[in-house]
Amino acid sequence: MTSAEQTRTPTAAGGIHGYRTLWAALFIGWLLAYADRSITGPVVTWMIDNEVAFMQSANEPHALGGLIGSLFFAGYMLTQLPSGRLGDRYGNSAMLTICFIWAGIATMLNGVLSGLFAFVALRVLTGLGEGAFYSNDRALIIARTPAHKRSLGLGVAITGLAFGLTVASVATPWLLNIGTALLGRGGWRFPFLFFGVITLLFGVLLSFYLRKLFGRKQVREPLGRLLGMSAVFGTLIMLLFWLTDSLGLPNWVSALAEVVLALAIVGVTQTRRRGRARQSEPAPPRAAIQWRGTAPIYLAAIAIMWSIWLFGYWSVEIVSSAADTSLVQAGLTAAFNAGAGMIGFPVGGWISDVARRRGWGRRDILITATLAQGVLVLAFGLYLQHTTHPSLALLGVLLFGTGLFLNAVQPMSQALTADLVPEQQHATAFGMWNMIGEIGALASPVISGTVRDATGSWAPAVYLDAALVLGSALLYLAVHRDRTPAPLGAPG
Repeated sequence: MTSAEQTRTPTAAGGIHGYRTLWAALFIGWLLAYADRSITGPVVTWMIDNEVAFMQSANEPHALGGLIGSLFFAGYMLTQLPSGRLGDRYGNSAMLTICFIWAGIATMLNGVLSGLFAFVALRVLTGLGEGAFYSNDRALIIARTPAHKRSLGLGVAITGLAFGLTVASVATPWLLNIGTALLGRGGWRFPFLFFGVITLLFGVLLSFYLRKLFGRKQVREPLGRLLGMSAVFGTLIMLLFWLTDSLGLPNWVSALAEVVLALAIVGVTQTRRRGRARQSEPAPPRAAIQWRGTAPIYLAAIAIMWSIWLFGYWSVEIVSSAADTSLVQAGLTAAFNAGAGMIGFPVGGWISDVARRRGWGRRDILITATLAQGVLVLAFGLYLQHTTHPSLALLGVLLFGTGLFLNAVQPMSQALTADLVPEQQHATAFGMWNMIGEIGALASPVISGTVRDATGSWAPAVYLDAALVLGSALLYLAVHRDRTPAPLGAPG
């Protein structure tokens, strides 16, 4: 049974009428997924400040810290498209169960094992498992939600992302203090153990909920396939990291190599698509994975992810160094950027639905929100550059404004993608959206950290982000302009 068939099968949970509970469950999933990955930035900052052995030896500690974050996204990115296709074949619910149990175990192990290579390898392993979340979450919501609430559902569930970033920004400094009291110089382990346990428990509970909703699904075969792919991808990522470290190459070279690897996988996928046409498995429709119609949206997603992980990874450090304040105070200020998603995601989704229904078109609303985000990011950079002693309050206001529009554009972009792609291949299309977009997440932490080390200021890194965001608004102009009102019951 395909994923699309699975999500439309009437169940004891009330068929499509249980969609709000599903939104809530996946909201929690987004919260924990983003908390698990966002704790790395504050933990790395703590490691640099406290001269943890494997960070102390680095000549460019911020670049190395950014590379650690980037390699997580290398793993996360490389399993996006394959996981979406596995979800289309075996069921989105099976892939979500695998994702969270995997991520919980890997995050816990990150707090157990020591050494730079082991630390990086486990971050990569966590990313490989969490790569199964995005495409299957988006496809499940699209399938289970009434069409006229589609974008709202995408926005409500992904609001958990903002909560996860906020929780990580605020809680991680406190958890590090607790960990230091309990474990001394090993205090960095405590946030990983804490969030790893919670994620694992959630994964178990989610599996029971999804089984009740959709019935028991085959897990062994898709898990085996994901493990096989992850073994190959993980080996390639760590080999590139080892070569970069052994040869003394700049850290950004490793990030660039990971991007090339991802693009190679896209090319291989395109080639295999033609081969599958002669087999029993149908080839994905061209609109889902080829450069037609959706290509500008996929490419513009790079800027979205770049912004998320400039601020999601480095905002605590940016505020701490600019305002010369503690990690706890910096975390509270940085939380304004992440917390803006609590408003931006659902409101952005709602506005996109309204624009579609009234014939304004999703595309033009998306362009407007993207331009607003770019202008606010530029203002944030100017304030950092030209203010000697920036105000925490004003930094918080600017971070909130950038986060508000950044988070609003995501459900707009995702709903526009769903409008352009055949329904039975939504998971594949969302996998491509996030795989291409994650190029930004992969490159942003390490390149931003490298720019910071080279210039001694975070302002140039923020200017780079503003340029990418404003440039992405131009890409949307290449998308078909649809101002036709959506008929009742049509995709909203």
